[in-house]
Amino acid sequence: DEVVRLGGSVQRELRGLGIAVVTLPTDAVATLRSNAAVLGVTPDAAVQLTGVRRVRGVKAVKGAKNARGAKNARGAKNADLNVKGVQAGGRYDVRKAAGSLVNVVKATKAQDLVSSGITGQGIDVALIDSGVAPVAGLEGAGKVLNGPDLSFDSQNRSTRYLDTFGHGTFMAGIIGADDGRRSPWAYTGVAPGARIVSLKVADAYGNSDVSQVIAAIDWVVQHRNDPGMNIRVLNLSFGTPSLQSYLLDPLAYAAEVAWLKGIVVVAAAGNDGTGTGKLLDPAQDPYVLAVGAEDNQDSRTISDDTIPDFSTRGDGVRDPDVVAPGASIQGLRVPGSYIDRTFGATGIIDDRFFRGSGTSQAAAVVSGAAALLLQQRPELTPDQVKALLTGTARTLPAANRQAQGSGLIDVQAAAAAPAPATQQTFPRSDGSGSLDAARGTNRLVANGVPLAGEIDIFGQPYNARTRARQAAGEAWDGGVWNGSSWAGSSWAGSSWAGSSWAGSSWAGSSWAGSSWATGVWTGSSWAGSSWAGSSWAGSSWAGSSWAGSSSATGSWD
Repeated sequence: DEVVRLGGSVQRELRGLGIAVVTLPTDAVATLRSNAAVLGVTPDAAVQLTGVRRVRGVKAVKGAKNARGAKNARGAKNADLNVKGVQAGGRYDVRKAAGSLVNVVKATKAQDLVSSGITGQGIDVALIDSGVAPVAGLEGAGKVLNGPDLSFDSQNRSTRYLDTFGHGTFMAGIIGADDGRRSPWAYTGVAPGARIVSLKVADAYGNSDVSQVIAAIDWVVQHRNDPGMNIRVLNLSFGTPSLQSYLLDPLAYAAEVAWLKGIVVVAAAGNDGTGTGKLLDPAQDPYVLAVGAEDNQDSRTISDDTIPDFSTRGDGVRDPDVVAPGASIQGLRVPGSYIDRTFGATGIIDDRFFRGSGTSQAAAVVSGAAALLLQQRPELTPDQVKALLTGTARTLPAANRQAQGSGLIDVQAAAAAPAPATQQTFPRSDGSGSLDAARGTNRLVANGVPLAGEIDIFGQPYNARTRARQAAGEAWDGGVWNGSSWAGSSWAGSSWAGSSWAGSSWAGSSWAGSSWATGVWTGSSWAGSSWAGSSWAGSSWAGSSWAGSSSATGSWD
């Protein structure tokens, strides 16, 4: 009745989901959205399946290649693009390069806090990504702790936990790399004392499904306070183009549960610029800390700082909360990874570093900042951390609110500000919407069968019972999630014990006996530094050379 009163019409009712498809005059949308009986109003979107390829019986929609696993349509999309090359013929000078990590730390005013001994020590930052490689700066004892590997790579022991894609290591370094601060120009993350808890969901080609990400978030929530664990921050440098309101979206719901359980959830806003006016999911959820990218234009003041064209703007209702450096950022390189081999010509700095741009990098910066504040004042709630960072951020004169939110984070000011008495009161998600709609236009396809509908990668239904267990923090039962065995059920050394998946995939074929991740590093020599005989988290380099790593694009995706 309200839709008709506002001059619209109801096209279709989806009673099982509590959703109606309507046409409505544009100027009536705000009125309908403010109606107390309406949970949310979101624009409709077309689904277009293009760019299909096949690799050994597996195909992708808009996807990167994957060897004998599933392929995706920009799956749980890594929020990176616009890789900038090193200046032609020039030597990378960390003192002068605006995107060097030392200058990123300065730009956020975190260096004084670190120099005073506030380094994020005692704070665990969960990183749901493509794994972490044992590169310099992250190889120290206890620096990285592995949760379960939920990626397709987990079925190959030589790639389990390791970053065969190259994205997670980059993010981990920004958050907490520690070169020992041997010099002012050492590669030191925003929170060098923090520990990274790595949950690998993306495989060697960046492929992942929403169900894998939700399972990883649930694991973080359930194990955040295990003996020896203190997970206070969750970094999500990816997102999906969800087709539904955060109030219904299962991925947004999972992130919101983590927030309400005491974890600061930092999510990348996205890299589609002004294209949709909508943040990626779960950054679209107003509870979490949504981060856009900032470009300082190689100057020492913020007067000319801009928001890069790629950084997703909001819609005026849900905008990025803050921005952080995200243009041409110096990160740790994973030689032989997909990103390294595909974009090395424009991104490699030297044997050790790579350079890339995106809201992924900006989110990692903010996760490090949150770790610093939580070491300084462990009693802070996620709402208070968010209020401190947004309330002390510096407004960029050359950017509007829709692009920058509250502005560029200022860690020093946030640390000096009194803890506000604040509690967010946005309507809460109930996760009752569609898992498939959370995927947006993204689809994994195996043996000709797309992953579609309200099922996970094992073909198990995602239902109300699962949501209830998430809300209670009981979604995992050892290595079982949503009725299937996803991971080992106990710790082994510094990692969650690996597991061979039992049962069937959504395509009806058995996971058992499948050959995974045929493209891995060659031998045990790595970037000229042989570490044969040594192991890291129970795994070492092995296998054959990479295959299928070509790409026609010039960006990370």
